[in-house]
Amino acid sequence: MIKKLCISLLVVGVLIGGLAWLLKNEADGVNDGSPDGELLNVVTTTTMVTDMVKYIGGERVHVHGLMGAGVDPHSYQVTFKDTAALKKANLVFYSGHHLEGKMQDVLEKRKESKGGVFAVTDAVDDASLLKPQEEFEKYYDPHIWGNPSTWTNCVDEVVDALSEADPEGKDEYVGRGEQYRKQLTDLHEWIMSRVAEIPAGQRVLVTSHDAFFYFGKAYGFEVRGLQGISTNSESGLKDRADLVAFIKQRGIKMIFPESSVNKKGIEAVAEEAGVKVSEHELFSDAMGEPGDTVTLHGETYDKGTYVGMMKHNVNTIVDGLK
Repeated sequence: MIKKLCISLLVVGVLIGGLAWLLKNEADGVNDGSPDGELLNVVTTTTMVTDMVKYIGGERVHVHGLMGAGVDPHSYQVTFKDTAALKKANLVFYSGHHLEGKMQDVLEKRKESKGGVFAVTDAVDDASLLKPQEEFEKYYDPHIWGNPSTWTNCVDEVVDALSEADPEGKDEYVGRGEQYRKQLTDLHEWIMSRVAEIPAGQRVLVTSHDAFFYFGKAYGFEVRGLQGISTNSESGLKDRADLVAFIKQRGIKMIFPESSVNKKGIEAVAEEAGVKVSEHELFSDAMGEPGDTVTLHGETYDKGTYVGMMKHNVNTIVDGLK
């Protein structure tokens, strides 16, 4: 009897030990796809941040983006695999200003315990930031990438952090940072030329949620969203009624759904207002699928890049409103 009990305890001990080993390996990021020391291991949150870090990091950096196309960062839930990747990362970049919602608490805890965590929008001067309305009044509007000229400021945060972690690669990071900055400057000029095709009185942009105020301010659009700054703020009946009345009053031709927000709300508004919904979704809080390349107005771009995402949005808005 004692012998059987000892054998049973031994078996249980082996099973528990094996389970503990598996959990430890998973927590250490064995399955997170990151390299084992040959490259700087970097974790990013939103697709816009991932695009910037991948470009500037080049071949010296392995970038693991936590959020993919169509993912809403406002309501994103951290997974066990995310926790493992964050634990193993040399550096972590996120957007900031509470765009990532509750995940920001996780990122700040990682920064306190291990360091190496950077909000790219910390590089943007407060004077360039917009204050959101209603329940988020104590925070700045986090949708800063809507204005490429302002988003350009985030390049320095990435270049400096990568250069400090990998001094041998500093010249490469600085050079690629300047290349990326040039792309954003060219993008801004391109947007200005395309938006000029819309008469000023027709530059009214109605979308699923308030993610386009930076874009609107930069390019002369009046912007209205069905939901607030965060998609966690559900629109009420009064919000919808007010928006319907606004659309009718202004004689708006078309309103726009977003890739990371359920279409039902904006479609209901369109039906009540008797207005068209664009067949093309705008990218607000996430870019498109990498490799989703289109040719329009004589140029080809990838909607899975920041530049391609912005060109898709602008082409969709201009073609819909002019």
